[in-house]
Amino acid sequence: MRVLIMAAGVGSRISRHLQGQPKCCVDVAGKPLIRHTFELLKRKGITDIAIVTGYQEKYIHQALEGLSYARYFNPFYRVANSISSVWFARDFLSPTDDIMIMNGDVYMEEKVLDIVLAEKRSPVMLSDSSRIEDADYRFNWEGDKLKKYGKELTNEQTTGEYVGIGILSAKDLVPFKQRVLDAVASEDYNCWWEDIIYRTVDDGADVFVENIAGIFWAEVDYIEDYERIKEFVKKK
Repeated sequence: MRVLIMAAGVGSRISRHLQGQPKCCVDVAGKPLIRHTFELLKRKGITDIAIVTGYQEKYIHQALEGLSYARYFNPFYRVANSISSVWFARDFLSPTDDIMIMNGDVYMEEKVLDIVLAEKRSPVMLSDSSRIEDADYRFNWEGDKLKKYGKELTNEQTTGEYVGIGILSAKDLVPFKQRVLDAVASEDYNCWWEDIIYRTVDDGADVFVENIAGIFWAEVDYIEDYERIKEFVKKK
């Protein structure tokens, strides 16, 4: 399995707390979060890793010093969403390998990767049914299939929060890559990489949801998310 990490954004909702660093570089038990993620991936035998940087990329590469990975740079991180990051990393989307695409500011327990590596369905988006009241990006699923998605879903409509990780099998990468190219060609720069997958639901395709409730994870969107990570690591 390959892993593509999205780490180009400014992180405006938490940036005032970060002293000019990308949010994937927050300190977690004495090391940057992004390095923790790389080391966790490699412990699981995942070594084919790429990262797309943008905002203050020097801090990310400093955090990853000594590690091997493919580098891509998105110069449009201030004016376009993550669709542009995937476009710059399009050569990494090999149709010979399954891929996990994840946001670089996600902290996860090792058990999350165990689930990812055992996954046989595609495409799969990870979610957490224990987070509804405070959910940021929301999913509604029936059985194991995504039905609705978006920040505007009410608590009653929400079955879980999106975790920031998706999985695509090798066979699904060709159409995914083509939809990315088509979106950029049509100047759909406000599109997130996940939107490419979500839109297939509207066309009647199956997008599967893996519920990881009970396993710790956090995406560093707000300072409260970072505090949750620090508290978890402290207890651990």
